[in-house]
Amino acid sequence: MVSAMLRSHGITPTAQRVRVGQILFARRQHLTAEQVLTQLREEGARVSKATVYNTLNLFASKGLLRELNVDATCSSFDSNTAPHFHFHVEDTGELIDVAPDDIQFARMPELPPGTEAAGIEVVIRVRRLA
Repeated sequence: MVSAMLRSHGITPTAQRVRVGQILFARRQHLTAEQVLTQLREEGARVSKATVYNTLNLFASKGLLRELNVDATCSSFDSNTAPHFHFHVEDTGELIDVAPDDIQFARMPELPPGTEAAGIEVVIRVRRLA
């Protein structure tokens, strides 16, 4: 299944790419490169950090993942590429999907001259109550 998905997006399905894809596409989730690397190593896979980063960036560039930059220290990769927004739990780093219909915009601001909208990112930052 993952191999076919990769091929359909113009990606050669190497063993390492397929394994990364199996982790990412098992369910809708938000993972950092470090979390993917940890899972791979726990399963005994021998893979470099550079390979994981390169694979995640390749998948994102081909539209299989969304790269999210909600924390200045690292990026997360979202396996849900459908339009949606996020809650970011600041104390844990957790990202939680928010359905597009759960947020309403009264209007968009006028775009700068010579530009077009490429997307809307909404991150609602929250903290757990003590």
